Amino acid sequence: MRALLSVSDKSGIVEFAKGLKELGFEIISTGGTYKTIKDAGIAVTEIDAITKFPECFEGRVKTLNPYVHGGILYKRDNKAHQEQAKELNVEAIDLVCVNLYPFKETIERTDNFEEIIENIDIGGPTMVRSAAKNFQDVLIVTDSNDYNAVLEALKEKKDTLEFRRDLMIKAYEHTAAYDSMIANYMNSRFNEGFGAKQFIVGSKVFDTRYGENPHQSGALYEFDNFFSEHFKAIKGEASFNNLTDINGAVKIATSFGERDAVCIVKHGNPCGFALKESLLDSYTEALKCDPVSAFGGVVAVNGIVDIDLAKKMNEIFLEVIVAGGFTEEALAEFNKKKRLKLFSFDSEKLLRANDKADFKHIDGGFVYQNSDCICDNEVHNAKLVTNLEASKEQLQDLEIAWKVAGLTKSNCVVYVKDGAMVAVGMGMTSRVDAAQCAIKKAKEVGLSIEGASLASEAFFPFRDSVDAAATAGVKAIIQPGGSIRDKEVIEAADEHGIAMYFTGVRHFLH
Repeated sequence: MRALLSVSDKSGIVEFAKGLKELGFEIISTGGTYKTIKDAGIAVTEIDAITKFPECFEGRVKTLNPYVHGGILYKRDNKAHQEQAKELNVEAIDLVCVNLYPFKETIERTDNFEEIIENIDIGGPTMVRSAAKNFQDVLIVTDSNDYNAVLEALKEKKDTLEFRRDLMIKAYEHTAAYDSMIANYMNSRFNEGFGAKQFIVGSKVFDTRYGENPHQSGALYEFDNFFSEHFKAIKGEASFNNLTDINGAVKIATSFGERDAVCIVKHGNPCGFALKESLLDSYTEALKCDPVSAFGGVVAVNGIVDIDLAKKMNEIFLEVIVAGGFTEEALAEFNKKKRLKLFSFDSEKLLRANDKADFKHIDGGFVYQNSDCICDNEVHNAKLVTNLEASKEQLQDLEIAWKVAGLTKSNCVVYVKDGAMVAVGMGMTSRVDAAQCAIKKAKEVGLSIEGASLASEAFFPFRDSVDAAATAGVKAIIQPGGSIRDKEVIEAADEHGIAMYFTGVRHFLH
């Protein structure tokens, strides 16, 4: 039996080679892998002795050879193949262990195109594909985490067809992800990220119980190990809907840096938000906005949940709490609630991956775009368009309202007072309906909008929304501007004594 080992990531390769040797394998290797194995005192044959041809062109060609690929690809149960292999002096290669040149690490480290090109693997993917194609006869190993399982299967004679098939699937996933990464990089470098093909590749983290509904299947996939490295299940199992709600809540709660923000989300939209001097105060104020919707909701806490906050949260039924972390006393308190799910980022604060791209499935394909950014300078550089200026406190409330509005389903208006959201209207077909719906909801829960600041994620097409806001007592408004009736809208604000700012940036969220 012969095994060909050629890896860029040398993790565990010496131990793997030693284990294969003990099982009776002859080890064949290339370049740096050969040196690593040889220096460890393990007998190994260099690839040149197999190919009968020197490694050449600065290492660009070393395994692209019929003695290599013939040994991998010929069918062991095919008499004609056996005879031809014997005629051509091609010896079987029974195990191939390959991982590929570090293209991702290279593009993260340098912009030197010549160096990047040299870190595109050619022989590696070819060997992986060859071995995967002939998986019935050849074991293909592409993940160092599988070394022990492969050795155990060989030792126990359990390298079944199903076992080999699983390795085959993993191998094709490996090369597909690698080629996709290269294609996406080239399109990013030369086509502004929008080439003829767009590849979205994620790694499976776990299955959810089901999808949005019980008759659907679902799973979480990740980019760059974000969830595997940071997202921790403390209590309970995350569902498909939990994860989408967590995403929305975390995005809003982390929009204010290290500050003690708390966001409550229900069905993908915020029903409570506050930014106060403590997490306890933030949660208490956030809950006031819409306590009915908060029942069974998802809460994102940008910090560590302590016992006092845990006791307050336990006063109602919450389905999910996600936080930077939890104290031991808080966890003990939450254990009183059987149905409550807890997740952390194992950090002082919540974390975001800040993906550079965003996409949405539509029937027959998907639409793809650069990720939206609700940036601090949009508020700080907003243009005053009315006679009256906002106070320092109103400007702070405008910033909160603007960021929450930008991360809430359109059409959307958000009312903020003293650092807490007091009303929100979202997902409406009419902006004035959104404004009036928010005011109506605030009245129902006994919250006063008098003195509040208002944000709209897109321009007001008519003055009616400003008139409605004025009737409710709004004192400051921030919006993108850009309507053909901006002059009428500004005049309405001046008539009502409202300070109004234009950001020049729209944030539709559909």
